[in-house]
Amino acid sequence: MLRPRIIPCLLVSNKGLVKTIRFSDPKYVGDPINAVRIFNEKEVDELIILDIDATRKGVSPDYKNIELWASECRMPLCYGGGVKSVEQAQTIFSLGVEKIALSSAAIENPVLISQIAEKVGNQSVVVVVDVKKRTLGGYEIFTHNATKPANIKLFDFIRKAEKMGAGEIVINSIDRDGIMKGYDIYLAKKVRDLINTPLTILGGAGELEHIAELIRELGIVGAAAGSLFVFKGIYRAVLINYPSPEQKDELIKNSIVLSS
Repeated sequence: MLRPRIIPCLLVSNKGLVKTIRFSDPKYVGDPINAVRIFNEKEVDELIILDIDATRKGVSPDYKNIELWASECRMPLCYGGGVKSVEQAQTIFSLGVEKIALSSAAIENPVLISQIAEKVGNQSVVVVVDVKKRTLGGYEIFTHNATKPANIKLFDFIRKAEKMGAGEIVINSIDRDGIMKGYDIYLAKKVRDLINTPLTILGGAGELEHIAELIRELGIVGAAAGSLFVFKGIYRAVLINYPSPEQKDELIKNSIVLSS
């Protein structure tokens, strides 16, 4: 039976674990491998690791570190950052990664989605769409850490990514990144109504109730978060955390019951 997934998302810059606010001002918060080990102990559903330097700097994925993370990871691992070719994707899969996240490369070359899916299966291809609200309404896609507008229509691209074979769509809110005030539920529901592909929402979660709200509104969905699982308390003390299996089961059970 399909269940909502609760997914920590780690950002890596200069080999360190960082957190951003609205994609800006990355702050060092620790060693990624230590976070992976703690999440192992907490039995997380799956883990996303995004190298936020690779695409912006135009460098290849850091295979050495990817192999280290994958070798330590006891949950499904999704990696994104710098992947521009089928060959790079195949190398990353050979290191033990279960999913590849494509963002700017999928926008610039949508055929890459199909090419990778044909090699490894649709379920292993994730398309991450970084989205920002327009001042006059609607939403706009950005790439390269929210520095470059994609100049394509959001909903048209999401439909195209699904058609090209994406096995999962991740909607990442630039406006809500690091703010910890809740997900953009309106946007999440608009995308959910548009596609049949598994959907994950990222950006804005600051407490477990925000995840519960997302599940109540969307049902079977991936609820991803960064700050929620890295910080604790009003002073944002660094503390890797995740709900216990009992807390998670109760949260999901109550959310689904309330939504039915």
